Amino acid sequence: MFLSIGIGIGALCVGLLVGYVIRKTIGQNRVNSAEQRAETILAEAKAKESDVILKAKDAAIKIIDEAKKDEESRRRDLKEHQQRVEKREALFDTKLIELQEKHQKLQDKAAQIEQIKTEIAHIKDEQAARLETISGMSREDAKTILLQRVEQDAKEDILARAKKVEQDGADEIALRARSMIADAMQRCAASVISENTTTNIALASDEMKGRIIGKEGRNIRTIESLTGVDILIDDTPQTITLSGFSLIRRMVAKIAIEKLLKDGRIHPGRIEEYVDQAKQELGAEIKKAGEDAIFALGVTGLDPRLVQVLGRLKFRSSFGQNALLHSMEVAYLSSFLAAELGADVSVCKKGGLLHDIGKAVDHEVQGGHPQIGYDILKKFNLPEEIAYQCIAHHEDAPHTLEGVVVKIADAISASRPGARSDTAERYLQRITDLENLVLEFDGVEKAYAIQAGREIRVFVSPDKMDDMTAYNTAKTIARKIEQDLQYPGELKVTLIREKRIIEYAR
Repeated sequence: MFLSIGIGIGALCVGLLVGYVIRKTIGQNRVNSAEQRAETILAEAKAKESDVILKAKDAAIKIIDEAKKDEESRRRDLKEHQQRVEKREALFDTKLIELQEKHQKLQDKAAQIEQIKTEIAHIKDEQAARLETISGMSREDAKTILLQRVEQDAKEDILARAKKVEQDGADEIALRARSMIADAMQRCAASVISENTTTNIALASDEMKGRIIGKEGRNIRTIESLTGVDILIDDTPQTITLSGFSLIRRMVAKIAIEKLLKDGRIHPGRIEEYVDQAKQELGAEIKKAGEDAIFALGVTGLDPRLVQVLGRLKFRSSFGQNALLHSMEVAYLSSFLAAELGADVSVCKKGGLLHDIGKAVDHEVQGGHPQIGYDILKKFNLPEEIAYQCIAHHEDAPHTLEGVVVKIADAISASRPGARSDTAERYLQRITDLENLVLEFDGVEKAYAIQAGREIRVFVSPDKMDDMTAYNTAKTIARKIEQDLQYPGELKVTLIREKRIIEYAR
């Protein structure tokens, strides 16, 4: 048994030894194989390294060659540039020298010119001194005489040229203005109105006069106190006359009396009742008149209360011309002229319609109707350019084109034939004032108003004024008339300067 164990142990030892030898052999073979591969790889790496080095050397040599070529090219360019710069510097030096030479020559010439000027001035002074010695007068005296002669010789030429220029411009302007105004007037037809301050009422019989008077005159006194008019009962058959400056009051009295006559019961109680009814009816008629006016003109955007005030112009007249019809006529003419002149048609139409709105209440409010109208329109928040038309149509020189248009339209409407009536007293007073104003001027001998006050003939003394002074005097007279007098339309000033020399041959 021990033998078997010994054999087993020996076999195990032999096996271990054999395994060790085999393993060592295999390991040595692997090591040898790895060393061979390493040597192979190292050899290959050395071969590749030599190739890379060679390629790098070749690339470096090429780069160096190219850098040398580039450096040579830059050196050539720099050399050429330097040569060009040297040539330019040489050229600039040459031009600078030439410029300095020219500058020196100019300075020399300027010095020569100054010397020549000095010599010329010296010669002129010597000549002037000789002339003064020869003529016996100073330079200033000779200059004065020469200017006087030139002025005297040229005065007539200047006057003739000024007249011609003014006449040509005036003719052209007058022709264009006449064409525009004529066209506007042709498109607007208006009726002829005569002034009156009375209203007649027809009666069925003369017995009604007594009933209107009433017992001890109580009826007529009641009517007069409630309406503010005077009732004239004269010998005119079947007619009574209402007298009063306000047409509204006369209309109230007329409506009330007609209602009383129709009713037949005339006493103070009925009179008060019918006067109140007449005021209400007239108020409605006034409102309708204002609405009809703005509808006919196509005007919109007005406050109803302002329309009511506008309607009152139907019962207001100026020199016999109905104020509402005049305002509508001015609105039409203003819109036509505005379209021709390029002004604001809307402003001109509204301004023309409302320019006399102050006349509707000028009997109740203190002040002139232009300012009253302006205040009314501003109260109703109308724009300044429209409210200004109330003042513009009475200004000598309105500062807006629309103001000029409305002023012209107002003058056309007021001055057309038959538009306004004038009493003989006012006419004679206006003629007298016109002649007296002209006679106040120095040199005026006589003045005559002709053509119904549309022209003033002025005769001046030829010894006191020459043609130029007469020309200026005519203009001054025209401006003075515009400032101090009121007249319809246009007034022509004709100044006559006539020199008559009479001798007798015996």
